[in-house]
Amino acid sequence: MSPILIQALQFLMSLSLLIVLHELGHFLPAKAFKTRVEKFYLFFDVKFSLFKKRIGETVYGIGWLPLGGYVKIAGMIDESMDTEQMSQPPQPWEFRSKPAWQRLIIMLGGVTVNFLIALFIYIFASFAFGDAYISTDSIKDGYYVTNPVLRQLGVQTGDNLVSIDGQQYDSYEDLRRHLITAEQITIERDGQEQSITLPEDFLGQLSTGEDLSLFQLRFPFMVGEVSDSSRNKAADLRPGDLLLSINKYPVRYYDEVGPLLDTLRNREVSALIARDGQQQSLQLQVDDKGKLGIFPGGSLRRFSEMGYFDTVIREYGFFESFGVGGQKFVAQLSGYWLQLKKIFTPSTGAYKGVGGFKAIFDIFPDFWSWQGFWEITAFLSIMLAVLNLLPIPALDGGHVMFLLYEMISGRKPSDKFMEYAQMVGFFLLLALILFANGNDIYKAIFR
Repeated sequence: MSPILIQALQFLMSLSLLIVLHELGHFLPAKAFKTRVEKFYLFFDVKFSLFKKRIGETVYGIGWLPLGGYVKIAGMIDESMDTEQMSQPPQPWEFRSKPAWQRLIIMLGGVTVNFLIALFIYIFASFAFGDAYISTDSIKDGYYVTNPVLRQLGVQTGDNLVSIDGQQYDSYEDLRRHLITAEQITIERDGQEQSITLPEDFLGQLSTGEDLSLFQLRFPFMVGEVSDSSRNKAADLRPGDLLLSINKYPVRYYDEVGPLLDTLRNREVSALIARDGQQQSLQLQVDDKGKLGIFPGGSLRRFSEMGYFDTVIREYGFFESFGVGGQKFVAQLSGYWLQLKKIFTPSTGAYKGVGGFKAIFDIFPDFWSWQGFWEITAFLSIMLAVLNLLPIPALDGGHVMFLLYEMISGRKPSDKFMEYAQMVGFFLLLALILFANGNDIYKAIFR
C-alpha cells in the first residue's frame, strides 16, 4: 500500500472517530434531557449529503465537506442559522426551553467526551504497549545541532542538554517536546554547565526557519545505499557497513564526516570500515562537493544495540497503567495549553507555526503502527477539546460563555443577539481556518 494512502487512512480514521464521538457527547445528554436532535452529521452537508438516513426524529448522515461535524439541536442558535425555527414560540422539546444547567451539560458534553477519550487511550495504550524511550543519561557525547537559531545562541554539536527551565528529563522524547516552549536551557560542554536564555520569539523563529531540527541524536556513519550518481557506485560497499575512519582520522559519528570530507574534495581517501565484525580498508572518491554519495542507513534499535544510547522498555500492569496514563494525559494537556498561550501571544511569533489540515496530516507516519495511531489520536482529541473551549460564539466555548453569563446574571441573551454573535463567531472561525491552512500552503511553496 502506498505510504501516502496509509497516512490518508490514518488521518481520516482518527478525525472521523473523534468528530463522531465529540458530537455523540452533545447528542446523548440532549436525548437524556428529552431535547429533540434533528441532525447528526459527520462532516458538513453544504447543499447535499453523501449519505443520510432518518431514524426516528433524527437524520443521520455524512456530508461532503470534511471540516468537522455537527448535531442540529432543535431550538438552538448554531451553525445552521435556522432563524425561522427560532421565530416560532418555544416548544418543550427545544434546547431554549430547557433549564440553563441542562443546556450547559449538553454544550460541555462534546469536550468532556474528547478529554475522556484521550485519558482512556493513554491508560490502555500504556497497558497494551508499555513505554520505550531513549534514556538521556545514556547519551555520552552530546547532541547533533544544526538549527541556526540554536547555533546563534552558542549551542554546538557535542553539547549535552542538561535541563529545560530547571527541569531534567529521563526521556529524550520528553526533552524534545518541552524544548519548543522553553524559556531557558542548561547545556554542558567539556564538563562545564552554561545557562542560555532563549529569546521570547524562539518558537516563532523555529516556525519560520528552514531547519526545524532541535537537539538530534548522534549516529554512526552506517551505509544504507550508494547513489547511482556516486563516484563510489562500483566500490565494495554494502548496506550495514560502518565507517570507522578516513585517512586514519577516526569518525565515531556521522556528523564528523562532513567537515572532514569538505577538506578532501576531489581526492581519493582511504576508508576503514567494519563489516560482520571484521575491519577492512577501501579506497573511496570524494566529489567536488565534499560528498561520498552514500545515503546513511541503520535504525534507532540497531544503534541502541551497538551501545550509542540505551533504550529503556517499561511494561505496566492493568491497575498501574491508570496512574501512568493519567500522568501522560495531564502532561500532554498542560503542554498543549502552554503552546496555545504562546500562539495567542503575538510577541512570541508562535502563530507563524500554526498549521491546518496538512499539518495534522503530516503528524501521521507513512507506515502503519497501532501504537502511533492511538497516541496521535489521543493528542488530537485533547487539541479538539481545548480548541472547542475557546470563547468563540461558533464553538462550544462561546455557548458555554453565554450560558455562564445567564446563570450568574439571571438574564438570558436575546435570540437576535445570539444570531449576530453566532455570525461573528462563524466568520472569526473561518478566518482562523483560512489562516492555518494558508500557513500550510505558504510553507509548501516557499520552504
